[in-house]
Amino acid sequence: MLIVIVIFVLIVGVLLFMQGQQFGKAPVGERLERIRISPNFRNGKFQNLNYTPDLKEGVSYYTVMKDFFFSKSKRSIPAGILPSVKTDLLSLSPDKNVMVWFGHSSYFLQIDGKKILVDPVFSGNASPVKFTTKSFKGSDVYTTDDIPVIDYLFITHDHWDHLDYETIIKLKPKVKKVITGLGVGAHLERWGLDENIIIEKDWNEEVILDQGFIVNTTSARHFSGRGFKRNGALWMSFVLTTPTMKVFLGGDSGYDTHFKNIGETFGPFDLAILECGQYNEYWKYIHMMPEEAVQAALDLKAKVLIPVHWSKFSLALHDWDDSIKRVIRESEKRNMPLINPMIGEEVDLKATGTFTSWWEKVG
Repeated sequence: MLIVIVIFVLIVGVLLFMQGQQFGKAPVGERLERIRISPNFRNGKFQNLNYTPDLKEGVSYYTVMKDFFFSKSKRSIPAGILPSVKTDLLSLSPDKNVMVWFGHSSYFLQIDGKKILVDPVFSGNASPVKFTTKSFKGSDVYTTDDIPVIDYLFITHDHWDHLDYETIIKLKPKVKKVITGLGVGAHLERWGLDENIIIEKDWNEEVILDQGFIVNTTSARHFSGRGFKRNGALWMSFVLTTPTMKVFLGGDSGYDTHFKNIGETFGPFDLAILECGQYNEYWKYIHMMPEEAVQAALDLKAKVLIPVHWSKFSLALHDWDDSIKRVIRESEKRNMPLINPMIGEEVDLKATGTFTSWWEKVG
């Protein structure tokens, strides 16, 4: 009886915890009806374009969890403090076309006078439980106080390492427009964002943001969810066209034919920002291997690749710096120009700079 009581209390505790604000909200009402008529929503959830199992054939969740707890690389977390610089975004000259990477998949763009923010996570962790999935030492030199007024906030999907409750709450007064996938707006509205600034789209739609600024919503091969239920909101990539540039904002994705299709439809791109980290053969369908990121950039007809989704959180089994080493080797082999900035470093998008192998100093 005591064991039954303890189990019952634990279950109730978990259920109550998952009612917290940080978990967001499932789509209801008109939003849910729009989701249900999407061609990408079938059998009660969003689907990838091609068959996409959570894990590779023959791999069980038991194997994944066992390896995660007992076979994870001892270098999955940096041995020292990550080096960084801090660009003053509040006084940035409006005529500059720049990118500043904050680690993982969070970055700032200023292009043709517009200020853009993608998947910001400034809370220091990527989990509903504060003491887990903490950011690497040295990777949190920026806070929301360092972010200027944002013209366009892009949220690629609702996973904790891309959509951060604390960050969104603090950024609310600074955001003019949010562009995201179907269903994600339910989280944002629960957190107090004005529904009139939220643009929720399906794949293959076009949004005119301002004169000369157009977004085309494109597919990715991934999944979504902030709790036990998956795929109630859509995961996205974006084609951002400005008066002088065309940029691909990749989000998370396994490698698939959609990259080539996007490249043929919208390419060439001045810049492709693609994930290269948190990969494993176990879940190869939902995250690219580093070499596949280079192939994806080639498929997209990108002039330059910036690899992200690394150097802030340890969400896989590999060394923390393995992804950048592998993507550099492959980019050199395939003649794909690459930009690999330090966290906080100002990158001129209209010039080719020289970037150091700063991770070699960390160990």
